[in-house]
Amino acid sequence: MPEKLLQKRGTKKGPDMVKGKGFDNEKYLKEQTQAILERVEQFGDKLYLEFGGKIVYDYHASRVLPGFAPNVKMQLLKKLKDKADIILCIYAGDIERKKVRADFGITYDADALRMIDELRDWGLNIAAIVITRFDDQPSAKIFKNKLERRGIKVYTHRFTKGYPTNVDLIVSDEGYGANAYIETKKPLVVVTGPGPGSGKLATCLSQLYHDHKKGVHSGYSKFETFPIWSIPLKHPVNVAYESATADLRDFNMIDPFHLEAYGKTTINYNRDVEVFPVIKRILQKIMGEEAVYKSPTDMGVNRAGFGIIDDAVVKEAAKQEILRRYFRYACEYALGFVDKETVERAALLVEEIGMKPENRAVVEPARKAAIDAEKKNKDTRSISCGAAIELPNGTIVTGKNSPLMHAPSSLTLNAVKTLAEIPDKIHILSPATIESIGKLKKSISNRKAISLDLEETLIALSISAATNPTAQLAMEKLKDLRGCEVHLSHMPVPGDEAGLRKLGMNLTSEPNFATESLFMD
Repeated sequence: MPEKLLQKRGTKKGPDMVKGKGFDNEKYLKEQTQAILERVEQFGDKLYLEFGGKIVYDYHASRVLPGFAPNVKMQLLKKLKDKADIILCIYAGDIERKKVRADFGITYDADALRMIDELRDWGLNIAAIVITRFDDQPSAKIFKNKLERRGIKVYTHRFTKGYPTNVDLIVSDEGYGANAYIETKKPLVVVTGPGPGSGKLATCLSQLYHDHKKGVHSGYSKFETFPIWSIPLKHPVNVAYESATADLRDFNMIDPFHLEAYGKTTINYNRDVEVFPVIKRILQKIMGEEAVYKSPTDMGVNRAGFGIIDDAVVKEAAKQEILRRYFRYACEYALGFVDKETVERAALLVEEIGMKPENRAVVEPARKAAIDAEKKNKDTRSISCGAAIELPNGTIVTGKNSPLMHAPSSLTLNAVKTLAEIPDKIHILSPATIESIGKLKKSISNRKAISLDLEETLIALSISAATNPTAQLAMEKLKDLRGCEVHLSHMPVPGDEAGLRKLGMNLTSEPNFATESLFMD
């Protein structure tokens, strides 16, 4: 049983990088709560707050702003829960085409359900779900039925007639007036969604229209973490936002309206700047002259920039995120999800910050591990794969594939053995367990390949831990892999990707396929 070869690990110390805490989460939470409450008080009866970005598990923000809690928005909502109702929007087209949230590998409609559960776990209730730009799509109808049969209020809003040019039609009973009014009770209404383009703005403005017809004095504001308006245009944190939205063709720019009105330079992004004249006219049409903003920046209540406490730390973290996004887009291009222009845009942003892909510490070791695997691989039909991880202390550990294990599997075992200081010659997986899983895959599941992917390896490790104290010690170290940087020489198959995601690692890979098979189960 060549398990020793599978688990033999290569280690070295990674390059020194600026690490540490760059963001004060508590300071941010305090300032952000105050800013929102001040905006609520600005309007007499009600404020509709468009909540941009990810409301739960905002891993992009936590990666570029070390110290930022991924669930800080939930903490914020919990502080405001006595004053706030929540409306969740989802675009019918995203349901129909099964758009996927990349960091969880689940569709947007599934993410909406997960968000409802997460909000409930935090003691927060959803007032209603709005399916926006609804056009009787079959999948959207099924989604609506599913929610309603679980006792959740669901509204459907169709495309707004006249938008974006005919303001008179937009602000009329045929435009916003054609949408069903969503009843809310509290002075703050948080309008959020699982991703961009979910129809949050249209929902807010539709509610405003109905309120003002009823004589309710309500207003609108926007809360979105990125881009950060109070830091420079080309700050890596803002460039990282451009990279994250390269597929949407978003780009940051100086807010010209704010510069003209106040003589101050602030940062916004193209879509908000482009649509601002229209939004201003719509707000003016609905509300009259009262509380009409002078710039897109005015509309926001974003305080993230004031939580940065170490600029060098967040700059380095943001640069690494830009590299991650480049690799992700390169892989998505290979899989057919994005076009070549998106990859070129991501590559240009890497160059713009003076970096190259190899500046990601785990890239070269993973490539070298693949070359080493190829030298030892006697089966010319199989593809040799390498993997590398940077542990919390900066040590780089590598792994490679074999007839019994995928590269991410051997990498993970090597990493936990290193953390637990387990000698290389000691086996932490029972050979009988590996053999049993292999037989199941071949004889029962009729799988061609019997090597263990990471999910299967984790199951094998948990079984071994029941009778093997060394395996138990190794398993306890799995939690220390959360947040570690990982790179693969080939794109992960589903079982490897799911395992890495569950362990909370920051994964990138080369845009190479790990097998010549077109279908990967």
